[in-house]
Amino acid sequence: MDAETDLLNRLYRRFNARDIDGVLADLADDVAWANGMDGGHVQGHEGIRDYWTRQWSMVDPHVEPVGFTRRADDVVVAEVLQTIRDLEGNPLEGQTHGLKDKTVLHVFRFRNGKVARFDIEETA
Repeated sequence: MDAETDLLNRLYRRFNARDIDGVLADLADDVAWANGMDGGHVQGHEGIRDYWTRQWSMVDPHVEPVGFTRRADDVVVAEVLQTIRDLEGNPLEGQTHGLKDKTVLHVFRFRNGKVARFDIEETA
């Protein structure tokens, strides 16, 4: 799991730094990526770029992994502290999207050393 956790830690650092191209380099071209704001998934690199560009124009998310576990079929799950602020750094109030401060599970599936699918699960 070391190679996958190294890759995921790198993805989280790059996401928090708003380095879209750095993240995309470790994702399969046809990646399916969970849309935490609206539900469903976005597809491929351009879908993710559009989604994050829109998201980051509305809120300032930060995700911090606190642990990793492996499930069957080489699925890696990250327990993540998700913090969402407005663009001025204040806690959100009255948002209409699905993002909020909480602990979530990020579920990653890999293909050929890259993330092929990303899902979000609620913690128990």
